[in-house]
Amino acid sequence: MGALSRAALALAALLGVSSAVLEVHVGTGSVFSVEGQQVVLPAWYTSSSQKKPYITWLLDKDDADPFQILTFLDGVVKVEETELKPRVGFLYPIVTHNISVFINTTRERDSGQYMVTVNVVDEVASARRNVGVINLTVLVPPAAPRCQLHGDPAMGANVTLSCTSRKGKPSPTYQWQRTAPNLQFYFPPAQDHARGTLKLTNLSLEMSGVYLCVAENRAGSANCSIALEVHSTSTKAVIAGAVMGSLGALAIVAFFTQRLIGYRRRKRDGQEEAANEIKEDAVAPKTPSWARRAASDTISKTSTLSSLGGARERPYGPSPPSDTASVLTAATSYRGPPPRPGGRAPNLSPPASNGTAPRRDPPPGPASLPPSSLARSGAVPVMVPAQSRAGSLV
Repeated sequence: MGALSRAALALAALLGVSSAVLEVHVGTGSVFSVEGQQVVLPAWYTSSSQKKPYITWLLDKDDADPFQILTFLDGVVKVEETELKPRVGFLYPIVTHNISVFINTTRERDSGQYMVTVNVVDEVASARRNVGVINLTVLVPPAAPRCQLHGDPAMGANVTLSCTSRKGKPSPTYQWQRTAPNLQFYFPPAQDHARGTLKLTNLSLEMSGVYLCVAENRAGSANCSIALEVHSTSTKAVIAGAVMGSLGALAIVAFFTQRLIGYRRRKRDGQEEAANEIKEDAVAPKTPSWARRAASDTISKTSTLSSLGGARERPYGPSPPSDTASVLTAATSYRGPPPRPGGRAPNLSPPASNGTAPRRDPPPGPASLPPSSLARSGAVPVMVPAQSRAGSLV
């Protein structure tokens, strides 16, 4: 029995020591805070020792290695040189074994994993029991969103309303609605809560009004609004059509003007080329050398031809006046001088008995007109060839 009693007492002593082993406790593994507010990370430790503990708070972030932010050593609190220095501290005196810390004016960058370790000189600490871990998430309310209209709000057209907030953690969701007096809510697929878009199709005048967008997350909410005015015609389309029409008219006018100028230029060049060809190819008419001779020479030749023609025999009776006389008569309308009193009449004797044509005095020759009169009347001397009895030209 004595041996058993001693073994039981030894076991009880071991159990009592083990119950007094140093251990760290946390109130919760996750803490949420709203940006700008204060947050408390709850933690305490148990120990039977009356010695002062050695306490260290560290921050482990995804983008950096763990670093110290707060320590308690030999009864002195020390805040490390971090961006938390003016905003962090112990919430209660250390003698109470409450080692909770506070963080004022939290920021989004304060989010991360906070670890606290406690060590006492005369205490035995088992593995990982003297460490506490708390995850802090600093929430950011949505910033004031921006409402926009995409498209032309004409009757029968489609438009999209968008709502975007540049800041928010977690990402905000969006809710569109039309405000009073025509209150109306919209649901998918017309509305995309994650992207903040609202699609309105086949617009009508009754769809005009003020549309409100609310961006919301766990930290808070913000809103914006936009006035939608549906019109019957597209002002932009009218303006664009007028501009395009004007440009088209100017282009047509410029085209035809250029064609007209080109046509006139080609016509003028063609006329100039034709004139140049005529000037180069045409040969100036030459005045007969005999036309520049003296008038007496012309009259003499004409008289000689007339005399020769009259001296020949004409078996067919009297012939009409000579061609030279006809030409002179047609050109000058001159039919010979009037008969003079006591003058000799033309020889009109009957034909001779031997069958030959009677001889006829030649008509008055052009010698009866002065050369100046013939020149003014435009007469041109013509030489008529003699005719043989057989009818051939000599």
